[in-house]
Amino acid sequence: MVILVIGDIVGASGCEHVKKVLPKLKEKYSVDMVVANGENSADGNGATPASAKLLFDAGVNVITGGNHILRRRQIYEALEKKDGIIRPANYHESAPGAGWLVYDNPKHRVLVVNLQGTAYMQNIKNPLDCIDEILKDADTPNIIIDFHAEATAEKLCLAYYLDGKVTAVLGTHTHVPTADAGLLPNGTAYVTDLGMCGGRNSVLGVTRDLAIERMRTMLPTYFKVDAEDVRLSGAVLDVDEKTGKCREINQLLYIGLDNI
Repeated sequence: MVILVIGDIVGASGCEHVKKVLPKLKEKYSVDMVVANGENSADGNGATPASAKLLFDAGVNVITGGNHILRRRQIYEALEKKDGIIRPANYHESAPGAGWLVYDNPKHRVLVVNLQGTAYMQNIKNPLDCIDEILKDADTPNIIIDFHAEATAEKLCLAYYLDGKVTAVLGTHTHVPTADAGLLPNGTAYVTDLGMCGGRNSVLGVTRDLAIERMRTMLPTYFKVDAEDVRLSGAVLDVDEKTGKCREINQLLYIGLDNI
């Protein structure tokens, strides 16, 4: 079973780029399932039903979230339907939607879990305690974790804690792909951050001049998504669907139509 996981998709231009390149990537790698982080898929942060539809229409099967996923109230109804979009599982129980779902792809059932870190972020439920509760009832060995977190050490701690218990622990949030993709000692695939689908010459997907202005003045600045030279980063997982073990993880770095 081959699972393609895409890092944070930034704005409408990121969604449109996924629409352009995803069919070619699915064909090239014989992809059975696509998971993408869509918490910034709407221009100006957050997600909307429209941005989610763009991603689903492009071929994404499961959309994960993060600290911006609840920014737009328009997405709440879609989350409540529990039809392909999840938010961090360690949010308060009153949050709309769910933090995990089981997707039946042609090869096997896959449990996708979204967790959020606590270091330098909101004070929410401990992700280790949260994932312990979820795994108690897991009925498939194929388990993908999108860990939306700031601190590298926190991501590594969760990954080693879950090594051998889940298929992959994949970091999102920083928008910069890291150079540590590989298999942990007990077979769990890991990368600290998948990167993003956004402007190649931007500041985390934002037009660089506006980001620099904010840094210089420290005044409120309306960020604009950089729609120039959009590139996709993520990873392709080769999974033994019978055991849930990942055979191999290969990073996709700065993918455009010119380098698929």
